[in-house]
Amino acid sequence: MKLLIVEDETRAAAYLSQGLSEHGYTVELAHTGPDGLHAAATGDHDLVILDVMLPGVDGFAVLSALRTSKQTPVLMLTARGRTDDKVKGFELGADDYLVKPFEFPELLARVRALLKRGNRSPEVEDLRIGDLEIDPVKHRALRAGQRIDLSAKEFALLVLLVRKTGQVLSRTQIASMVWDINFDSDTNVVEVAIRRLRAKVDDPFEEKLIHTVRGVGYVLERRA
Repeated sequence: MKLLIVEDETRAAAYLSQGLSEHGYTVELAHTGPDGLHAAATGDHDLVILDVMLPGVDGFAVLSALRTSKQTPVLMLTARGRTDDKVKGFELGADDYLVKPFEFPELLARVRALLKRGNRSPEVEDLRIGDLEIDPVKHRALRAGQRIDLSAKEFALLVLLVRKTGQVLSRTQIASMVWDINFDSDTNVVEVAIRRLRAKVDDPFEEKLIHTVRGVGYVLERRA
């Protein structure tokens, strides 16, 4: 497994590199935002560990630019632990968010979980409801034949809703299934993601598929 660490603090980068190398990972280092973006966009990494406070271009901008071309798993690693920073990271497509200072065993566990998730056998079925079609293998969603551009988390959320068609899912269920156990349940990231998904999947079309069940959660279904 090949990891890219984008970290401007030399000692922190060396610490991470040594620890992960000792556990069998191949590690590449970048120390600025532009260098990290170039390495992530052109390389074949299995995971990117990305600091937020970087010279040149910050980690949020790196993540945003990377998500226009690649869906490599990204673990944000930063001292910025405020809720709005976490929400911003997840909205931009981060797969996990770990706040400094941290214990190395926790970092290692999160790295392993992300790599395991990324190496799961791809689903082979096409998912359909009405004029909405999803191909999980090609990471493609179409509505009425029109391609819908989705971030990694938006796509995962849509796949979950379609697979659970007709089933009302609570905010907590969605958080645990899409963001896994590392999700901070005190944030409004689920509501934000639903709103962004509706803007792409429902708003341009007459028939609405994503519905709110007040006091319960959300459901995707066709309604007469």
